Amino acid sequence: MSRIGKKPIPVPDTVTVTIEPEIVRVAGPGGQLEERINRDISVEKSDGELLVKRPTDRGEHRALHGLTRSLLANMVHGVTTGYEKRLEIQGVGYRAQLKGKNLELAVGYSHPVPITAPQGIEFEVPQPTRVVVKGISKQLVGETAAIVRKQRPPEPYKGKGIRYEGEHVQRKVGKRA
Repeated sequence: MSRIGKKPIPVPDTVTVTIEPEIVRVAGPGGQLEERINRDISVEKSDGELLVKRPTDRGEHRALHGLTRSLLANMVHGVTTGYEKRLEIQGVGYRAQLKGKNLELAVGYSHPVPITAPQGIEFEVPQPTRVVVKGISKQLVGETAAIVRKQRPPEPYKGKGIRYEGEHVQRKVGKRA
């Protein structure tokens, strides 16, 4: 018994989807991505939409179905518009600059911290205290932004460090005299 369950994924005309056994490739104006899918889950393309189907309603099949649908939707979105994460750097003397394609951070250590851009990732530094991580893979963009943030995570006493844009850091009072 084949279930559809979740809504289909709309695929624009500029995106081509290649479905092979256990591999789905999505190519678009931004680039190309591929993902391995479980052999129990089937993917079909019809009328400009991707349909993800599961064989049964068992818990593991429902979980794989939702995961596969999310991954494919993220791939289609990534090759059409792309993803980006914005980071803020707070602290006296803390700043970032581009060195070619790579990022160099001055975040309070005795030496600058270089971060090499993985393939498919692009850094932008609109201001010395702002960093934008861009790419077509949602997972790679998030992972790279987390690596940049990990170099100096925000601390709770003064709030210095690297944080995501809009992230609220819970402040602590500190010691009393």
